[in-house]
Amino acid sequence: MDIFQLVSERIDMRSFSNLWYWIGLAVYWSSASHWILGVPFDLIQRARNEEGQAEHDMRVMIEVNCNRLTNIMEKSGTVMTGLTFFVVSGLGVLGFYYWVEFAQAVFFLVLPSALIGALSINFANRIKKSEISALSMFLMLKRLRFYIQLIGIIFILITGMFGMFQNLTIGALS
Repeated sequence: MDIFQLVSERIDMRSFSNLWYWIGLAVYWSSASHWILGVPFDLIQRARNEEGQAEHDMRVMIEVNCNRLTNIMEKSGTVMTGLTFFVVSGLGVLGFYYWVEFAQAVFFLVLPSALIGALSINFANRIKKSEISALSMFLMLKRLRFYIQLIGIIFILITGMFGMFQNLTIGALS
């Protein structure tokens, strides 16, 4: 038995029948909906309920993260956008033209990540360009979280249905 055969028997590249893929998907979406523009949502909730230090902490974290995101996009936004489109389209072609299951699984993680990234950059620009009250900022962050959760629900549903289709077509344990 050579080393390649041993490794290929131990590492299963079938993503949709792998429990770790689904655990990773759940952790990813849990984290994506908890961290809004780099700020944990419990801090945002605490800032809404309590004024003072919690509100100050939220504003500082939002300001730092919005400045960071907008600065990155000003300096290398074109390159990052092109690279993102290249990766997403490459995974799409590999996954759905050449029917590589691993590329399909990664595509269902990368495409919504790109959408969330674009949405976050849009919100960061809007927050940075305007002086808004704490209540308005809270409502914007809550709206962003809702959009992220909506994208998550849609892509979890699509991924689950496509994964079941793959497992039924190919066979879960083959």
